[in-house]
Amino acid sequence: MGDDGDRFLRIYMNDQLALGIAWREVARRAQGENDGTPLGEALRRVGTGIAEDVATFEAMMDRLGLGRDRVKTTAATVAERVGRLKLNGRLRGYSHLSRFAELDLLAMGIEGKKILWANLRDFGDLSRRLPDADFDELIRRAQGQRDELEPFRARAGRETFGA
Repeated sequence: MGDDGDRFLRIYMNDQLALGIAWREVARRAQGENDGTPLGEALRRVGTGIAEDVATFEAMMDRLGLGRDRVKTTAATVAERVGRLKLNGRLRGYSHLSRFAELDLLAMGIEGKKILWANLRDFGDLSRRLPDADFDELIRRAQGQRDELEPFRARAGRETFGA
């Protein structure tokens, strides 16, 4: 990959790392809000998987010699925390909308992660540069996370909007 390609890959991967950190924090927050429930258990498992995926991604960046942009990763953490202040239909506390919004955000993040792994495999030449990285397995893992959360997301949507 040429100089521009590596530069663009570094920028892309740092953007994606920041998003992964934000999704990880959303999963942790949602798990805490739903602790002691079947949803809380599912979020614990999915959150652990997301954290492992972020660590895998960071290890890939390290192996490729791509430095991390601390400004982007810090901004992602701050943005997730600011997102907690959004209106959720209640002055205080956790509402059906809070649960649905978090699950919806996680679903979007997981779908994006599937695209990310495919992009790195297909366009970033990483299947050659990191021959031991099993991108197909990473995509399957993400689909498993998505499948685990979907029944809860659908239920939360029905509860939120009265369908």
